[in-house]
Amino acid sequence: MQSTTSSLRRAFLISTLSFAGACAAAQTAPAGPPSSGAAPTPAPGAIASHPEWPKANPDDVKSPQAIIAAVSDAISGEAGTPRDWQRVRSLFVPVAGRMVVTRVPKTGPSDVTVLSLDDYEKRAGGRTFYERPIAYDVQSFGRTTHVYESYGIRHKATDAEPYVRGVNSFELLFDGTRYYILQIFWDTERPDNPLPAKLSK
Repeated sequence: MQSTTSSLRRAFLISTLSFAGACAAAQTAPAGPPSSGAAPTPAPGAIASHPEWPKANPDDVKSPQAIIAAVSDAISGEAGTPRDWQRVRSLFVPVAGRMVVTRVPKTGPSDVTVLSLDDYEKRAGGRTFYERPIAYDVQSFGRTTHVYESYGIRHKATDAEPYVRGVNSFELLFDGTRYYILQIFWDTERPDNPLPAKLSK
């Protein structure tokens, strides 16, 4: 019995000394390499998940008015003359940006045509027109901004007056550095649908 007790005491002492030695070694051992600090993987659908998307000119996206003026300028031009569609894309959120056209037939309910940026490029590339902003009504909450922007479209850049006017409804995101367009939804001026006074000049 005494021999067994002595053996247990020796085993306990050895294990205690081993543990103490391990702790001392851990305290004096050199630090391992720092963590890589790799950024987390962007969520599916996030802007950062599309690094291939065209980068915008900072002057084009510094304010709601700047981004609207930029898209109006980029989509305008002569039929058959290439527009800068990469510039257009750089103003929108990647992939999901869209344009929505209101349809008002003479009879029957109104409707819309929803266009991707690729769809709009095919539609507008064969037409001559010059679109310019007239006035803005800007409302922001947090990172979201809504803009009603009246516009005029001319056959030539030098025409004194537009042949058609309307209102674009812009949904914008401010990411803390720049603005992005999520959607443009528009309707045109008609005899029974004049521009509101605050958007008319």
